[in-house]
Amino acid sequence: MGGATDQAPDKAKVRGKNRVQLDFPPRAMERLNTLKAKTEASSYAEVVKNALRLYEALIEEDESGKQFLTRDKNGVVSPFRLFL
Repeated sequence: MGGATDQAPDKAKVRGKNRVQLDFPPRAMERLNTLKAKTEASSYAEVVKNALRLYEALIEEDESGKQFLTRDKNGVVSPFRLFL
């Protein structure tokens, strides 16, 4: 009886999550803080997860041939080049 199978499973595997460490230069950290405040996010992780969802959705729309447009305060519509 006993043996290697008695070991506790890795915490990350139990939670179904992976830990990622990011090193941001000062300007990127300022942007992250600004986005966290503007969106009232509870954590940096929430900001990053929301950004990834948005980025993925934008890429899918772009890949399907859709175009992004902006409208200025005078009503002038212009193409927005999201992916240069």
